[in-house]
Amino acid sequence: MTDTEPPDPRRRRGAPDEPSTASDEADAKIGGRLWSAVRAYPIFRPRSLVPRSTLKEDGVAGLVLGVESVPDGLASGLLAGVNPVFGLYAGLFGMVGGALFTSTASMAVQATGAMSIIVADVDLGGRDDPARSLFTLSIVTGVVMLLAGLLRLGTFLRFVSNSVMTGFVTAVGINIVLGQLGDLTGYDAEGGGRIARALNVVFHFWQIDLPTFVVGAATIALIVVLQRTRLGALGLVVAVALGSAIAALFGLFDRNVALVADIADVPRSLPFFTLPVFGEMPGLLVPAISLAFVGLVQGAGVSAGVPNSDGTPSDVSQDFVGQGVGNVVSGLFQGMPGGGSMSASSLVTSAGGKSRASLLFAGVTMTLVVLLFGTVVGYVAMPSLAALLIVVGVGTIKPARVMSVARTGVGPLTLMSVTLVLTMVIPLQYAVLVGVGLSVVVFVAGSSNRLVTKRLVFRGDGRVEQVDPPAEVASDDVIVLQPYGAIFFATADALRGHLPVVTPRSRNSVVILRLRGQDDAGSTVIEVLRAYASQLIEADCRLMIVTDSDRVLRQLRLTGITELIGPDRIYRSTSFLREATRQANADAADWIRSRPSSADE
Repeated sequence: MTDTEPPDPRRRRGAPDEPSTASDEADAKIGGRLWSAVRAYPIFRPRSLVPRSTLKEDGVAGLVLGVESVPDGLASGLLAGVNPVFGLYAGLFGMVGGALFTSTASMAVQATGAMSIIVADVDLGGRDDPARSLFTLSIVTGVVMLLAGLLRLGTFLRFVSNSVMTGFVTAVGINIVLGQLGDLTGYDAEGGGRIARALNVVFHFWQIDLPTFVVGAATIALIVVLQRTRLGALGLVVAVALGSAIAALFGLFDRNVALVADIADVPRSLPFFTLPVFGEMPGLLVPAISLAFVGLVQGAGVSAGVPNSDGTPSDVSQDFVGQGVGNVVSGLFQGMPGGGSMSASSLVTSAGGKSRASLLFAGVTMTLVVLLFGTVVGYVAMPSLAALLIVVGVGTIKPARVMSVARTGVGPLTLMSVTLVLTMVIPLQYAVLVGVGLSVVVFVAGSSNRLVTKRLVFRGDGRVEQVDPPAEVASDDVIVLQPYGAIFFATADALRGHLPVVTPRSRNSVVILRLRGQDDAGSTVIEVLRAYASQLIEADCRLMIVTDSDRVLRQLRLTGITELIGPDRIYRSTSFLREATRQANADAADWIRSRPSSADE
């Protein structure tokens, strides 16, 4: 028995072999597929979690990621407007939970800037227990992600256009920067949104707290400089620590700068298991869907951008499952929602991580920081965290990508601009759904405009000429039509417009519609075919259909089209190109020759 085949529960030890039946073989195949699907998740292959051959590299990478994730997690919580510790717990429990299920070994499931912005726009403060509502939101988000993964919905991400995502990501970066100006300057700005509060800061610049601004500006400068040294990603941690040290110096002169401890208690222990508020789950479904979508898109970017070191391909849908598990675990242990983080995943790879063990070691590192240095975390300066987020936000904005979309055409530019503006002015969870809707509308509209129909003319030398279809159905003629493009409800009108018009002069002619490559006709297209077939029959003409799809054949039969035009006029394509179409063309010509010419009537 191999390690990929489940034991047969029907066989007793020592029992003789019994003849297998077709049912037994079918059950074995189903069991084998189920076992293979289960074993795809790393948690069911414990020996693969911590490979000995890469233990040293994974340990170093885990240390780097774990240390860097502490200030990054606190900053995410700050960005979301919640207790910064909840961002820290999201990085710890989300990362470890996700690592046990994802197919991309280096995918770090953490709170990200885009998802934190969405959380900030969800009105959790008005609920009875805002903290538990946040944890409930994490769990609902995880369940949505789990369902998306188990239903294999990873392929549907292709419907979200690059223009929409560019506008969305750019707006998120701008929102991150604008949202941190208050903590960076120490000025409590007034206004009903990030843009209004940012303008309020600019118009009241004389009220900026100088020590706070100095700490924030110094941290930004340190991050930019230190990241270019041998410290690399650890430069983020060092910059935040040095910025916090500058804040401590100001404190010696009674010029206090806000610290993490001023807004949150940083415990020196891990959180207890916390149950969600089940009654609030339905009301959190919309923001959870938005969070799940953003997290899944970011995770798909990680799947594509951070390939596995052993060359095994990533499964986007399995990564959805891993992110879902990470969010459920995060919510159960007081963490905020998270998703696949490109920055953290790239960091662990660049630090030498070879397997998912690096993520587990990062979790151990974060645990030790919380248990041994929890008090120290409370001394981190708020403007230093704001500076870290501002650098992250600026890095999210990609001018080259924006210009690329703008140069593509008016349509993509408009779509990107609309998404960007909506993301800036309405709550992010709704902006995400609107962006997805715009992508689907643009996709459907584009597909309907791309339908092209050509006439195939079979020449005597065996060649097939492709020409434009005639405007009308002539008499005693065979017209073979080949539509190119997807045929569905949105292209039905276009298909109707491409069909030659049936007139009183259209006698003894046959129109052959070749639907090869079309997997589904749909009710709207069926009605177009019914109406056109009826017009041809009334003019003493015929409609023939050639298709290679069993589904289309079944639809034609169940909707009465086969009976209307005659079962002998439906042709099933073979594996040889145009063989069925040539036969239909020959049969149509024979039928016309067998009838009196319309010219004689």
